[in-house]
Amino acid sequence: MNSATIELAGIAGKASSGSKRRPGRPTLSNEELLDHALDLFLAQGFERTSIDGICQAAGMAKRTVYARYGDKESLFKAALARAIEEWIVPIEALRAAEVENLEQSLLAIGRVLVANLMSPAGLRLLRLTNAESGRMPEIGAYNVQAGTQPTIDFLADLFARRAGQQGEAAGLAGQAFLNLVVGGPALTAAWGVVFDPAGVDEHTRYAVRLFLHGLLVDQAKSSPRMPEIDSALAALEEARAQLLLAKDARQ
Repeated sequence: MNSATIELAGIAGKASSGSKRRPGRPTLSNEELLDHALDLFLAQGFERTSIDGICQAAGMAKRTVYARYGDKESLFKAALARAIEEWIVPIEALRAAEVENLEQSLLAIGRVLVANLMSPAGLRLLRLTNAESGRMPEIGAYNVQAGTQPTIDFLADLFARRAGQQGEAAGLAGQAFLNLVVGGPALTAAWGVVFDPAGVDEHTRYAVRLFLHGLLVDQAKSSPRMPEIDSALAALEEARAQLLLAKDARQ
């Protein structure tokens, strides 16, 4: 984890630790402040959003905001870090989606991840991070460190346990699953195109089936050949030889 990502994680911790309101305290909690700030950052972008505008929307004095976060960039990172932490699917929820059938497990997991991405909070976060991560790369790094990598690790373990993938291959399979099953809707959503729920589910079903077919074919290539396959290949070779003999006889 680089220093910028550590800084962002520290800001997130600061936001969480100070989120509870004290009895009788007239000002907003950190959670309410960050929600107002995030709404404005999403609607106007980082550059066009001002501390004055955030304070007006939140009904909070500027001195209170500056005392908590120091500047607009720190407030932005804190609001985004909190949104990321609330949006990420817990690994326990992915484990709970596993069933005996591998394809059904992957379909259930894919549906959980895609639904999370396509939720209003997910789309809001996707568009905001895409808009600002070029200028603040630590935002993307924090998103990967906090959410994407734990999900890949879970998928790698799943493929190691149930699909015979080991070591680096299991991790690559986890990354490929996210790219194929979840990445498609994410890309179209980032462009402002959102499928209807039936279309999203159809994509998820197709992508899971395509991914699993490729995974099993790859595994079969590295496994010992079964006797039935050898018999079929021998029969095909015999048929080919008979065709060649018949061709020669006609000439």
